[in-house]
Amino acid sequence: MKKLSASLLLVLASSLSMAHSEPAAKTPAAVEQIKNIQLASASASIVELKSGKRLYGKNADVPVPIASITKLMTAMVILDGKQSLKENITFTRNDRKLAHNYYSRIRTASELSREDVIRIMLMSSENLAATALATNYPGGFKAFVNAMNAKAKTLGMNNTRFVDASGLSPNNISTAADLTRMVSAAAKYPQISDYTTTKVFTANFQSPRYRLAYTNTNALVRGGKWDIRLSKTGYLDEAGRCLVMLARIENRDVVMVMLDSFGKRTPTGDANRIRKWIQTGDSGTIAGAARDYERSKNAELQKR
Repeated sequence: MKKLSASLLLVLASSLSMAHSEPAAKTPAAVEQIKNIQLASASASIVELKSGKRLYGKNADVPVPIASITKLMTAMVILDGKQSLKENITFTRNDRKLAHNYYSRIRTASELSREDVIRIMLMSSENLAATALATNYPGGFKAFVNAMNAKAKTLGMNNTRFVDASGLSPNNISTAADLTRMVSAAAKYPQISDYTTTKVFTANFQSPRYRLAYTNTNALVRGGKWDIRLSKTGYLDEAGRCLVMLARIENRDVVMVMLDSFGKRTPTGDANRIRKWIQTGDSGTIAGAARDYERSKNAELQKR
């Protein structure tokens, strides 16, 4: 038998190697829709920002309380109003009353620049800050809430209603689908992207002078292992744990909305499961307690 040439041997070796190699891993571009994934959030919507395509939905069109996710709309309305970001805002007793006298470290009659008030409202979910922004809006608090609802309509958020600027009222309601529109719109404001992803910040108040340190309420932002472009958390007894994010995953900008989750860490767990699915086509499981909660909430939502 004649000896095979070196080049032919290389071709045969390459063919055999390909025949016995593992199938190619799913590339991010091949991910069309997230399937067979368990989320502990009772309501969710995952959308690819560029195409607007929904990758996943769960009770996405059911109106539910949204807690402090409200503050993204508050920030947009304030920035649309073109008020000076350097102007100082004074925190009043009326602001505390409108914020349901909810606990705040901010002292009555103290002052802070509008820019820093927006930042601490978004990154640390400061409720008094949100209310003070609304009362210092042209026309006052009622005019501000009207502007929030008008903005929602322009964004096509047809199942959304706002009654306050902070989200402390359970009557602020929306759907996961509507909130994907709100997050997509908010991402167009550089200040909102900056403020919501600030890890830590020290606010310097005046009249009297004092300082308060703030941290981001989203552990994923603080951890630094995600490429997060926008973030907002929320919590009320009526709303459960809520989380919305715009994150860069495998070169794709993905909007995540997760509402009414069980347990303090459950929304971040859901976010990690979604990222894992997009990266690998696989996902993890949820704990039994969260799964039971999910089933009960799904049954409740279906009755609405």
